[in-house]
Amino acid sequence: MAHRPSKRMKKNLFGGGAVVLLAGLNAPAALSFATEQYHAYEIAQPEYMAKYGSWNDVDIPKEYRTNAIHAALLHTGKVLIIAGSGNKQDHFDAGTFDTVLWNPKDNSFKKVPTPEDFFCGGHAQLPSGNLLVAGGTARYEVLGDAVKRAGGGMRVKNENPVKAVTIKKGTKFRSPSGAEYVSKFDVTVPRAERDFQVSYYATGQMRPGKAKVTAGEARVFVEAVAEGPRSVATGPAQYEIEGLKGDDADNVYGLAEKLTLDKQDFQGVRAAYEFDPKAEKYVPVAPMKEARWYPTLTTLQDGRVLAVSGLDDVGAILAGDNEIYDPKTKQWSKGPFRYFPTYPSLFLTKSGKLFYSGANAGYGPADKGREPGLWDVEKNTFAKIGGLNATDQLETASSLLLPPAQDQRFMLLGGGGVGESDKSTPRTAVVDLKKDSPAFKSGPELPQGTRYLNSVIMPDDSVFTSGGSEDYRGRGASNILKAQFYDPKANAFREAADPTIGRNYHSEALLLPDGRVATFGSDSLFGDKDNTKLGKFEQRMEVYTPPYLYRDKNLRPALRDGPQAAAGDGRATFKSDHPERIVKARLMRPSAVTHTTDVEQRSIELGLTKDRNSVTVTVPKDRALVPPGWYMLFVTDPEGTPSEAKWLRID
Repeated sequence: MAHRPSKRMKKNLFGGGAVVLLAGLNAPAALSFATEQYHAYEIAQPEYMAKYGSWNDVDIPKEYRTNAIHAALLHTGKVLIIAGSGNKQDHFDAGTFDTVLWNPKDNSFKKVPTPEDFFCGGHAQLPSGNLLVAGGTARYEVLGDAVKRAGGGMRVKNENPVKAVTIKKGTKFRSPSGAEYVSKFDVTVPRAERDFQVSYYATGQMRPGKAKVTAGEARVFVEAVAEGPRSVATGPAQYEIEGLKGDDADNVYGLAEKLTLDKQDFQGVRAAYEFDPKAEKYVPVAPMKEARWYPTLTTLQDGRVLAVSGLDDVGAILAGDNEIYDPKTKQWSKGPFRYFPTYPSLFLTKSGKLFYSGANAGYGPADKGREPGLWDVEKNTFAKIGGLNATDQLETASSLLLPPAQDQRFMLLGGGGVGESDKSTPRTAVVDLKKDSPAFKSGPELPQGTRYLNSVIMPDDSVFTSGGSEDYRGRGASNILKAQFYDPKANAFREAADPTIGRNYHSEALLLPDGRVATFGSDSLFGDKDNTKLGKFEQRMEVYTPPYLYRDKNLRPALRDGPQAAAGDGRATFKSDHPERIVKARLMRPSAVTHTTDVEQRSIELGLTKDRNSVTVTVPKDRALVPPGWYMLFVTDPEGTPSEAKWLRID
């Protein structure tokens, strides 16, 4: 929004002491100063805040400032901010991995020991209230001339059916020509599988069979000992592994298709942990079968979690190897095989199928896995959904399940071209999955082409969107200092107060239990319009207070004593001093967001009955609509003013 001072205000600003200021400034500088002063005055007025809301910086002590790559709201009301190495190679090399807990109630902070580099991993809310965190960084990318040593993926084979073999980090692999390569990680190669082939003589007597042996296999990234092109291997070869003895020397060997000086991408880890909000610590669980960097973790209706996509342990995008985490056993099992680009936006629908909005972030070819559709995980079938425009600009788009979740309407907002493209689109579109033949329909456009838009579902059934940039990672000083509300019923945007901090790549936003919105992070590639100075990670946090919190505080709905869990029939009763003011109830799943991807948040309409002293809400029994876990319960008055949330567990 543009704000210009009135002629009368300009006269007042330029009068008196302002003459002294003008003596030292040229006219445009003076006008700019006056405009800024008036804007600061205007946005602090009660009338302005009641219409547009307001923004405030969070006071963060220096020792707790971090590069917020991931943010998740916990059922304790605290926000888990995960940096890992924070997109800092020096932090990765030093093993300096960061997690900070922020309590919005008293603005207190706490550092949490971080056992792995969770930078660019995935996360999902579990039925217990723990947060599953899986994947992250095993190795930073090496680009262009910085690649000094040939490297690539080595398949390690083990033909011994008796035992697995562990190859330690630093082990040398020797090619037939004598070139040597070093493994960059520990790798355990499973034992071979022996299958006895049974046949019979004509008399029916069993014939002595032969055993078919299928070698065990694991991958590891290797790098040449010597610099330069002499170690480049352009064709497939078998490699001897140094240091093996006896049967291991005979049975274990390496195979590589090629080892080159090409770009070496980020590599993922298999590590998985649950973060316990009560103990405030990471608890290790079984690692994933596949290493993943940039994965999406999506909760299924039974509380299990599907891990999809990511870059593997040699930096290649996974071909479609997905897997499922069971929070009861703490183990992973094989999931349906299907390819998606990294960080695909996959949402649980009322049918139990997963809706893929087409939004994604990061890696994958432009012509594969980009079309939106409905994925039946049980049958592993995928039904494409059409009607969308600007289909070449789905990367770094925002998407969400519009409130209330019962309507099964999904929205896509903005986005850009694949990779470092300078394309961006103001397009929004909505699809109604309740229709027999669902298709996207165009919605109102954003003020300009927008990548990395943060979108947050609000307790009054609106959607708050803010930030983003017009170009890749804010290139060309293209951060967008705008915010707006989307009204699903009116299918229209309305203005909100402008944020003061730009947010693009590696930024997040989420709803707090008090009804405000917190924003974190941003990782601009450059720090100036001409793209000559490197950007700095934005460590400031800003909180938005919506207009509904500037209404009469004495009339704000409130819930008092009540249960922590809904009963078997889905009912929960809470005391209230003024139940007559309450007209709606919403159950809102807490966010877990990174890279413009938040597949957790959803708002469910609840049944509502009242008496003189209390309100009773009824939660739908459909777990595809309401996956098990902890939720925020908000009630609102006729104007949409929400209460502070009560936490309610759904089993």
